[in-house]
Amino acid sequence: MDIVSIIGIILGLITLVGGMILKGAPPVALLNPAALVIIFVGTAAAIMISFPKERLKVLPALFKVILFEQKLMTKQVLLGQFLTLSTQARKEGLLSLESALEEVDNAFMKRGVMMVIDGQPSEYVEDVMTRDLENMTERHHANANIFTQAGTYAPTLGVLGAVVGLVAALSDLSDIEKLGHAISGAFIATLFGIFTGYVLWFPFATKLKQKSASEIQLYEMMIEGILSIQNGESPKNLEDKLLVYLTPKERANYEAEKEAA
Repeated sequence: MDIVSIIGIILGLITLVGGMILKGAPPVALLNPAALVIIFVGTAAAIMISFPKERLKVLPALFKVILFEQKLMTKQVLLGQFLTLSTQARKEGLLSLESALEEVDNAFMKRGVMMVIDGQPSEYVEDVMTRDLENMTERHHANANIFTQAGTYAPTLGVLGAVVGLVAALSDLSDIEKLGHAISGAFIATLFGIFTGYVLWFPFATKLKQKSASEIQLYEMMIEGILSIQNGESPKNLEDKLLVYLTPKERANYEAEKEAA
């Protein structure tokens, strides 16, 4: 589980309920079926109208990405793999890397190394891998955009819910006490709209973009490493090139592990 995301959602709910209690509003007012229908069903309807079926099919997978940790290799581990491949290629030639691919789990990296083994020009390898990365980036952006749009629709639907509630409340002005409760209930939809938009949907989109950025950087590192091996650069030069992708803390840990080994 992505514990940070889970804690964030819980804190958001605590903020909502706690804020109502501190303001003297009964939390039970949140149990408003009409408001829930207008916001959640309405947002779902708007999303279904906005995006094709093929795009919406990935929603379960996107929630999994948001709520669970990414299973990506670390940049330090990737750097170590490339140093091993580079050393082997310098000693035994590029064709010897085919046996080493059994230790490579990433399909993107494996495909790039296979193109090098097959003798493809470096321009071709770079072009294919770069286009593949660009396509992945576009898919990730389109997926995050689902939640961005949901965050845009939800607050507006909250206004719609408030208007519907006020229409119902003002249709009968004979009982002032009931009128007050009706007006209060009318704004629950607005509350849900703002809360889901700015505490759930927009943050979900940002989380997807952040995780995508981490994966993209890893793939950029793979392209750099594969091209360096193909060009016959020394393991030291390859290491220098790939170290720039590591943060200062990651670099310090890498150097410490290297000295310990």
